Amino acid sequence: MQWAFLLLLAGLCSLSRAQYDEDPHWWFHYLRSQQSTYYDPYDPYPYEPYEPYPYGVEEGPAYAYGSPPPPEPRDCPQECDCPPNFPTAMYCDNRNLKYLPFVPSRMKYVYFQNNQISSIQEGVFDNATGLLWIALHGNQITSDKVGRKIFSKLRHLERLYLDHNNLTRMPGPLPRSLRELHLDHNQISRVPNNALEGLENLTALYLQHNDIQEVGSAMKGLRSLILLDLSYNHLRKVPDGLPSALEQLYLEHNNVYSVPDSYFRGSPKLLYVRLSHNSLTNNGLATNTFNSSSLLELDLSYNQLQKIPPVNTNLENLYLQGNRINDPSTKNQHSKPSKNVPCSQSCSCDFQPLEGSISLCTIRAFSENF
Repeated sequence: MQWAFLLLLAGLCSLSRAQYDEDPHWWFHYLRSQQSTYYDPYDPYPYEPYEPYPYGVEEGPAYAYGSPPPPEPRDCPQECDCPPNFPTAMYCDNRNLKYLPFVPSRMKYVYFQNNQISSIQEGVFDNATGLLWIALHGNQITSDKVGRKIFSKLRHLERLYLDHNNLTRMPGPLPRSLRELHLDHNQISRVPNNALEGLENLTALYLQHNDIQEVGSAMKGLRSLILLDLSYNHLRKVPDGLPSALEQLYLEHNNVYSVPDSYFRGSPKLLYVRLSHNSLTNNGLATNTFNSSSLLELDLSYNQLQKIPPVNTNLENLYLQGNRINDPSTKNQHSKPSKNVPCSQSCSCDFQPLEGSISLCTIRAFSENF
């Protein structure tokens, strides 16, 4: 029986040798084929060098050496840049563009500033209704070439930059989601009462450096407004009403000649008011005009005041230089500070405070009248 088994084994060996005479490495191939059934399941290619698949080919949930960087977006206009690291931002600024390019639907932040764009055609943003920021400042946009409903469809828009253009009218209607509106350095002449209707989330409104002569009651409904800048215009009167949340009011470089009695009481959070370079006189100011306990800084410099107007005792800084004030209570302006009046950290205790209400900073500013 043993002899029969040995003869059979010898025959198989001779057959195998004859089969692989042409391949001197047959034994290596044999071992490799046997080992391939015991590969590590976590190693995709145990015996061949691993090379990742090219983009666009589905290989599986993970790569052997980590996930590759995302491919370049293919829907970005050739006039713009869409960085892969910021897939929702599109940069088209400073390109000498004369028109607005196509905006992909995934965009949330678009930058078109400092170009030669003169119009915003209707429907240009219809494909990107999720936009949060639109920067169009530093162009040549005119009011006649802005689509009527161009912005109202953008229900998530938070910041709109249209400053440094050629607008003559307030744009609108605007979405309720808007938080910042930049319209400064244009040619807007008036703000209609309904121009800002529904903007209950607006916190900052920039209208400085325009030709505005009248504001009316357009600001009353802006219940979240914190900052209002109407400086460098042609206003003859202050707005009819201020929002209750207002903290900063800038009205310098206008033609305002009067402020109503208790005007600021409707804004209990108001901190800073600038009315310098106007036409204010004492006849145009009532006794309680500036009697607001929240006010910290009041700038009345470069007006036509002849007397210091009454202010609240909480006021820290009052600027009066450039007026016509000739008040006998300031004759001792170079005397030593009173021991009964504390010196504010923001003030220099160089002068005697005015009796009754005004802080040391007041005298410091007032002294520049002489």
